[in-house]
Amino acid sequence: MAQRIEASGSIALKDGRTVTVRNLSEHDRSALATFGLSLPKNDLLYLEDDFTHPEIIARLANASYAENWRQIVAATDSGEIVGYTAALRMPGWSNHVANIRLIVQPSYRRSGLGMHLAQAIVDAARDLGATKVTVDMLAALTAGQAIFSRLGFAVEGQLARHAIDRDGNLHDIVIMSAFVRV
Repeated sequence: MAQRIEASGSIALKDGRTVTVRNLSEHDRSALATFGLSLPKNDLLYLEDDFTHPEIIARLANASYAENWRQIVAATDSGEIVGYTAALRMPGWSNHVANIRLIVQPSYRRSGLGMHLAQAIVDAARDLGATKVTVDMLAALTAGQAIFSRLGFAVEGQLARHAIDRDGNLHDIVIMSAFVRV
């Protein structure tokens, strides 16, 4: 099993604000629920996890010490969560692969926070023992693709009408990946 590395540190964003990037803890349940409720409906339509559902929030908070899962948040000094990212190492023949997720509160987008969180979760995936990291996102999310491209990710494929949002609309997704050294 890989040694657990704690992600923690204060970062200054491009707009002058500061946040603390740290591992999610079980004590973050309320702040994570508030974060989920603060996301615009359009964001919620395509998220894999329903951040407005209390059972999902409980599962995420309870998994803060899971062996093959790392979750990192960006929090303000007041404890408000403004960004969330996770890496989940795949089981079986893909146990060298970690899939990552990333979401940033709209008022913190374009501040550099997404890039900081992306780098932190790639590092966490490497610490999990992953040698390949993947991220799936809607093809329309060009800003997210740009973040991961800057980290060395490349488009590995695109799946037509592969995602369905909570309104029943179909969307193409892009699969990006990068190889990382352990």
